[in-house]
Amino acid sequence: MGKLIYGMLTSLDGYTEDKRGDFTWATPEEPVHEHINELCASVGTYLYGRRMYDMMAYWETADAVPDQPQVMLDWARQWKMADKVVYSRTLTQARTARTRIEREFDAESVQRLKASVNHDIGIGGPELAGHAVLAGLVDELLVTICPVAIGEGTRFLPPGARLDLQLIDQRAFDNGVVVVRYGVRNPESAPPTAP
Repeated sequence: MGKLIYGMLTSLDGYTEDKRGDFTWATPEEPVHEHINELCASVGTYLYGRRMYDMMAYWETADAVPDQPQVMLDWARQWKMADKVVYSRTLTQARTARTRIEREFDAESVQRLKASVNHDIGIGGPELAGHAVLAGLVDELLVTICPVAIGEGTRFLPPGARLDLQLIDQRAFDNGVVVVRYGVRNPESAPPTAP
């Protein structure tokens, strides 16, 4: 059985992007990126909403970009080897290999996926992950906290989420970034809603 891991880079005040949609402040430096690569090595499937998928599709061809650091090439290889499920009502065709499109997020099908695989499942993007959090599906939070406060924007966790968390691991970097892993002990879930 696989764990569902919700991972994002956030500001200290809990936002994944500012009110204009900018998240350039969260671009990880090589040591942080390398650590995230290691933590995500167990992930064999990624779940994305349309917007997150559009951003992550870059990794399909990132290894063709000249002079990429090894850490970027390693991440591109990991990402391309994983299956991707994209939840979108408008996307008609996937731009990447190993990708299927689902029209609606369905908590029961994600639970069945978790039960049927022998690898972990990553979920990215606060809107889609918010549905999984509220449905009680998320087993672990992987939070990369950047040393910046942005005041407002898109929240990492959805309104109404109450989670009993257990610290699994933490690592601080010289640039002020802290990567924290929490296990979700007893999610208090609300009825799942479609994105």
